Amino acid sequence: MTIDLGALAGNWRALAALAPAAATGAAVKADGYGLGAVPVARALYGAGCRHFFVAHLSEALSLRPHLAADATVFVLHGIAPGTAGEFIAHGITPVLSSLRDIEAWASAARAAGRTLHAALQVDSGMNRMGLSTAEVDALVAAPERLAGIDLTVGMSHLACADTPEHPLNAEQRRRFIAVTGRIEALAGARLALANSAGILLGPDFHFALTRPGIALYGANPTPSRPSPVAPVIRLESDILQVREIDRPEVVGYGAAHEVTGPTRVATVAVGYADGYLRAAGNRGKVRVAGRLVPILGRVSMDLMTIDVTDIPPALSAPGMPVVLVGDGLAIEDVAQAMGTVPYEFLTRLGARFARTYLGGES
Repeated sequence: MTIDLGALAGNWRALAALAPAAATGAAVKADGYGLGAVPVARALYGAGCRHFFVAHLSEALSLRPHLAADATVFVLHGIAPGTAGEFIAHGITPVLSSLRDIEAWASAARAAGRTLHAALQVDSGMNRMGLSTAEVDALVAAPERLAGIDLTVGMSHLACADTPEHPLNAEQRRRFIAVTGRIEALAGARLALANSAGILLGPDFHFALTRPGIALYGANPTPSRPSPVAPVIRLESDILQVREIDRPEVVGYGAAHEVTGPTRVATVAVGYADGYLRAAGNRGKVRVAGRLVPILGRVSMDLMTIDVTDIPPALSAPGMPVVLVGDGLAIEDVAQAMGTVPYEFLTRLGARFARTYLGGES
């Protein structure tokens, strides 16, 4: 796997330019969407990013030493019991999404004898994470719950931003404004609602901070519209074996593909153990010698088979490269053939793909 950190940084700048009135952060959870959180975050920091979002404290602890002190690392999953000390010791900022989180962080502030920074997440209609309406009511009724906490960010998350015309987008924005307006402690905080697709919804959704994720890594966040970003990864494997079939035969597990005429079948060193999902069998395509060729039969754990009948033998022999992503074969196309989304495809790419980085530190 080749990862173009220059393109990654360029994507961040392009997204930042779409929301010039807001600061632009970056979601680097799940090991930088499978590409390597440390090199990804370093490249983004070099481009100007100062707000980084991960899911787990463990991710933040791995990332924090590689970023300068002026970078803020937010943990979206908040504070697990007994972890407040690690947040404080390493300068990591929790996202508080419940009254329990608030109580734990306020208690930590009292024990530390100082004010602690945090982000506050409210539920604006996705019903996944964030303070519920009842919890907001309780917080408004007892604002002293936030004693010792400096809320630097108030945030929520859009459920349908990748469908621009969906009515829930406007409804979530309305609820977000209404709810955050009730919480006095958010008066001086940056408000953040837009993910990658949310940025493309326009200035009404940008507020003071955006949190792009998938678009940074080269995938179009709004499939119905032209992509604002450039490809970041190139994924290759190679041909292990080629066989000539000149009579009706079957290919692969379950006899899932039947060859009816003369066919050259190449076996490629990639499978679902590498994150190339089984569902791509008989649906997906790869590129050999610049041409798209179909996958034949099922993708197995370590191997898959492709049709190279129309590729010159010298260009489809054992050892020749097979492009899985790149050369016009977009992440979105590959994910669609697998019946999934670019998020899942990227984050499932396995450790057997050696990561090579261009245009930045690795």
